[in-house]
Amino acid sequence: MHSAPELVSQIEALTSLPDVYSRVREQLESPTGSISVVARLVAADPALSARLLHLVNSPLFGQRGRVDDVVRAVTLLGLQQVHDLVLAMSLQGVFAGIRPARLDMQRFWRTSLLTGLAARAAGIAAGLVAGERLFVIGVLADTGHLVMYQTVPELAAAARHEARTSGEPLDAAERRVVGCDFAELGAALMQRWQLPERFAAAIGAQMLPRLGGAFAAEAAALNLGHRIAEADNADLPSSEAAARVAPESWSLLGLEPERLASLREGAELDFAAYLSLFFPGL
Repeated sequence: MHSAPELVSQIEALTSLPDVYSRVREQLESPTGSISVVARLVAADPALSARLLHLVNSPLFGQRGRVDDVVRAVTLLGLQQVHDLVLAMSLQGVFAGIRPARLDMQRFWRTSLLTGLAARAAGIAAGLVAGERLFVIGVLADTGHLVMYQTVPELAAAARHEARTSGEPLDAAERRVVGCDFAELGAALMQRWQLPERFAAAIGAQMLPRLGGAFAAEAAALNLGHRIAEADNADLPSSEAAARVAPESWSLLGLEPERLASLREGAELDFAAYLSLFFPGL
């Protein structure tokens, strides 16, 4: 049996965050954080600055007039949103060295993107302060499976097989077979990366949102996002996806199960545009 910190420690060398992200985070966390410094950091990375400008000029952000200057782009977005966007844009490269034989990476990132979009839609509909941040938290929500399939692929596959054949929830099968589930692993990875507390708390409680403490509502939004992406992969109706959502999620978010269909539709409509911006080549 394995613990989440143990498995995360085995792939730490493969999953270090890029230097530009770390330096952007320093500016965000500093009381004297500077937009001009962040703009210089982004501008020093041509690929990153090009993608950020593409993003801010896309219909997704609805800016009036074209933005050609990184400083103006960072000013419009704000330090926190630039932090989250740089993190999201870095993920595919961060895990480039991880290619689990039993995991379809293209499908994995597409599912993660839809989870992020659906979680954000749920958070915004619920009026959560962190609604926009739920996009990147949702994209990160399943990274525990990357860790699991990279470190203990046979056990991960065995847990998935048992869940499929018996109907047991996947996270329960993983705890029984592996010793920890994907949500625990994701939370351990967020802590190792020293991301804001909200990331680890929400991701760790995504299957049991009531355990999320101060971030239980964010965990509930991830739970909805997870079920929407799951339904999309299995071509299930929205009514069935809503039935699979953790019951407490609805009360934590102040939403009704009937709302899931419209949240799913909105996430699916945005999918292609976000895929080209955050995961080009997939």
